[in-house]
Amino acid sequence: MNRTEALRILGLDEDATLDDIKTAYKETAQILHPDRFATNKKLQDRATEQFKNLQEAYEYLTSGKGSRSKAGRAASTARAYTPASEMEARLAGIAAARTQLVSQRDVVYDERRNGLVMAGIGAVVAILFRKPGPLLILATAGVTAVVWGIVQAVGAQRTIGTLNEHIDELNKEERRLAEELDDM
Repeated sequence: MNRTEALRILGLDEDATLDDIKTAYKETAQILHPDRFATNKKLQDRATEQFKNLQEAYEYLTSGKGSRSKAGRAASTARAYTPASEMEARLAGIAAARTQLVSQRDVVYDERRNGLVMAGIGAVVAILFRKPGPLLILATAGVTAVVWGIVQAVGAQRTIGTLNEHIDELNKEERRLAEELDDM
């Protein structure tokens, strides 16, 4: 991992300060924490992986390995800290978090679609083989597929709702910060 990659994971630019890094880490950690996805094992596993990447990037940047060259450090200390730069860093963190949530939501949309397709195929199989006889087992399998597909679709829909709520919260926070930045 290099500095540029670590900053990208945190949603920051090359000129990010240590305070920017800490702020972006805290905000992104709250959004990506695996405990937020306890109801969906697949999302929780994905969030765990992304959270580990986030921690690795943060540790890299704060340990001194990802520090700038001496000339870069001199330039950053000469640059005055401004509330606007903090807000811009927070906006970048929000944008990165939103990108992650939208990506997760897309995966869940696929899960929901797959569940609905499975329910549809199961229904067709159950209807076609519903007559008594040796193929009745296929009808039973079709009913099972319908139930599984519906459970999958309903679970995915709940997760989509949760992700949409988080995305909406990020959008509201982003608008609020953008307004504050414009007022400066």
